[in-house]
Amino acid sequence: MLIDGEPLWLAGTNTWILAAERGGRAIVVDAPPNPDGVAELLARHDLAPVALLVTHGHVDHVGGAGAIASRFAVSAYLHPDDEWLAGDPLGQLRALWGMIPPGEYEPPTRFERLDHDAVLALAGLDLRVIHTPGHTPGHCCFHVASEGVLFSGDQLFAGSIGRTDLPGGDYDALMRSMEERIVTLPAETVVFPGHGPTTTLARELATNPFLEELRA
Repeated sequence: MLIDGEPLWLAGTNTWILAAERGGRAIVVDAPPNPDGVAELLARHDLAPVALLVTHGHVDHVGGAGAIASRFAVSAYLHPDDEWLAGDPLGQLRALWGMIPPGEYEPPTRFERLDHDAVLALAGLDLRVIHTPGHTPGHCCFHVASEGVLFSGDQLFAGSIGRTDLPGGDYDALMRSMEERIVTLPAETVVFPGHGPTTTLARELATNPFLEELRA
């Protein structure tokens, strides 16, 4: 399987692309407000996207969803519990930064629904949706069991976890999601996070200070 990614916006937000092979169909995971960057990432491997999967409704992950869905004529997928966030990207920016950085922020006309434990058969790959509320109410991770990889969004990072001090955040919910739905995955799972470098679940269980209580 081909996986590539780039941090494509001010917050260093990773967009990931995955495909069975170069020159075929692809899935895009997360959409910062930089559709040109996403297009360049796809062109690097001669890939045509068939879907956009959004881990959660924060503007740095969903701000470019409308532009990408329109440019490539694909559906954008989001958990319904985060549609209230995704529908107001400019309001998020004003609340967080008091300004609107350059970018494209138009939401899609609609989102396809993500449901926990649903398996999405896209681009020749099967991705299981893992609903992990906490960072946001509708946050989801995407697990490709056949390849041993997890796209963790802002649930789990190398050495850290997602913040929970923004609207809709809930630390206790995030840790329940981690305990019940993430650390139960195979330890050798490779983690592709929404920010920062890749890691493995085994490494995070051994060294991540936020997972100390879950190591047993």
